[in-house]
Amino acid sequence: LCALPITPAVLMRGLEHGLAPPAGAAPPQAVVILSADASQGLPGSIIDGIDAGSLTLQRLRAGARLARAKALPILVTGGVPHPGWPPLGAMMAGVLARDFATQTRWVETRSDDTWQNAEYSAAILRRAGVTSVYLVSSGWHLRRALIAFRHFGIAATPAPVRLEPWPENWAESLTPTAGAWQRSYWAMHEWIGCAVYWWWDRG
Repeated sequence: LCALPITPAVLMRGLEHGLAPPAGAAPPQAVVILSADASQGLPGSIIDGIDAGSLTLQRLRAGARLARAKALPILVTGGVPHPGWPPLGAMMAGVLARDFATQTRWVETRSDDTWQNAEYSAAILRRAGVTSVYLVSSGWHLRRALIAFRHFGIAATPAPVRLEPWPENWAESLTPTAGAWQRSYWAMHEWIGCAVYWWWDRG
C-alpha cells in the first residue's frame, strides 16, 4: 500500500494543504532554511567528502532564490548528523557561498531535530531583533516546523520548496514504485511528528 503513488499523494496533500502565514504577523525580516540530510562522497568524486544531501540542497536552492528575490538575510540551521561529521548548518553555509554565491548571516549548529532547529534559531533571531521569517523546507515538512517555530515565538511564513503533485492518472497512481514508498515514509513520519509537536506545544 505504501508503494502505491496514491498513498503518499493523499498523505502529503493533507500535510501541505492550508499552510498560511500567521494572522497579523509583521512582514518577514529574514529567510530561515531548515536542514534535512547529509551525504558522503569518496575521493575522486566531483563532490567528495561530507556535504549537504539531496533534500538539503533542494532547500538551499529554494532559500537562496527567495532571499535574493526578497533582499533578506539568511539563517541556516542544523547540527551534527553523525558522530565525527561537521554540523549541517556549517555545510549549508558553505554550499550557499560556494555553489550559489549567496552569503549566510546566521549559522545555527547545535540542533538535533526540527524542534531544536526552532528553539536555537529563535534565540539567534531574537538577539538580532527578528520576529518574523520565511521558513524554507520541503512542503511536507513545513506543518510540523511551523508548530515548533510558533511555540518559540517566531512568526513563520511557510515557503515550501516544492508541493507534491497528484498522480497524472489512475494507472500511475496504482502502480507500485520505490519512490512512492520513500514519500510514504516521509509523510507518515511527519504526521506522527505533528501529533508529538502538537502535544509539546500544548505543554
